[in-house]
Amino acid sequence: MTDGWHCLHVFYRVRQDALLALSPDQRAAGREQLEKILDPQRDGAPKRLQTSVVSGHKADLGLMLLDPDPLVLDAVLHSIRTSTFGPALEPTYSFVSITEVSEYVPTVEQYAERLKQEGTDPTSPAFAAKLKAYEEREAMMRKQRLFAEFPPWPVTCFYPMNKIRHPQANWYTRPFSHRMDMMTEHGKSGMKFAGRATQVITASTGLDDWEWGVTLWGREPAFLKEIVYTMRFDEASANYAEFGPFYVSYIMSPADAIKHLQL
Repeated sequence: MTDGWHCLHVFYRVRQDALLALSPDQRAAGREQLEKILDPQRDGAPKRLQTSVVSGHKADLGLMLLDPDPLVLDAVLHSIRTSTFGPALEPTYSFVSITEVSEYVPTVEQYAERLKQEGTDPTSPAFAAKLKAYEEREAMMRKQRLFAEFPPWPVTCFYPMNKIRHPQANWYTRPFSHRMDMMTEHGKSGMKFAGRATQVITASTGLDDWEWGVTLWGREPAFLKEIVYTMRFDEASANYAEFGPFYVSYIMSPADAIKHLQL
């Protein structure tokens, strides 16, 4: 594909009965196999592969994978399934999506029109400076949304979401200009958390049961709570958003995750 990468979130639960059925030698072999499978530097690994341990009862191990080829992502799942630990790692949830640049992100031309509407003289140095700064920022933002780099932060959160279709609150019957204004407000709320939390939104319409997947990373768990709470007061979220289950996890190397899960 020319735009964006395929994305896969997978969550596993450790089955203690299957784990106890393995001999010490089998478990040692299983640890070695799993560490190799989850090594983001190995030959044939997805372009991005992140391992985390999940807080709470919904799952134990979390994976986020990105690659231009969806079968590269799928191969990781089957490598785990057919490994020594395959019977002991039970998939509990998965989410299939694709990275995208939202239609509500202004192009450089749309941003120029917005500046004019706000009263900035298009012949002024201020207009040129603002437009140039946005052009540079837009290019960086587009690259991060399509080919996301994982930030070196310790905690991540994933949840799926929809825009509501209801006779009294149907996102898809609102004019584009109104939806654009709501998403601009939503984006400004998120930018207040720069340096504390960041996100990647992936599209799943036609690919999974929800329309989007939201992946957040934070410098600490409290920042994730704060950004989600703050942004729920925006009109786009308060009136039109429906949320699925939240998975909060702590990012670790494969070896550290294996040790933490006592495999």
